[in-house]
Amino acid sequence: MMFFTGVAHAMGSSGSGGGAAGGGLGGLAQLAPLLLMFVIFYFLLIRPQQKQAKKHQEFLKALKVGDKVITTGGLYGQITGLTDQAITLEIADKVRVKVARNGVAASAQDAAAVDTKPVKE
Repeated sequence: MMFFTGVAHAMGSSGSGGGAAGGGLGGLAQLAPLLLMFVIFYFLLIRPQQKQAKKHQEFLKALKVGDKVITTGGLYGQITGLTDQAITLEIADKVRVKVARNGVAASAQDAAAVDTKPVKE
């Protein structure tokens, strides 16, 4: 038991508070890289994703009967009916399916513009 007390006493008497003097600046210096990483992640990842989500929500609100759209599942169709939560798509002659409104990915014209670009190999 005496050995442990001696070790604790030797560790406790290492100086006259030298470690506490630079503690405030050291803590800030350790926190600065974390803050910098958060700021970088915010501007490179979080903010653009929020803008894209807002733009998609506005697109979903602006849908109307007659629009040609593509769903997240890959179905192309023309809107024949709308409710707050679902849309009815005509995907072929007399073939209609109900899809959740959030399941609409984009306008068919936007998707067609992406498909017609030549592929570089």
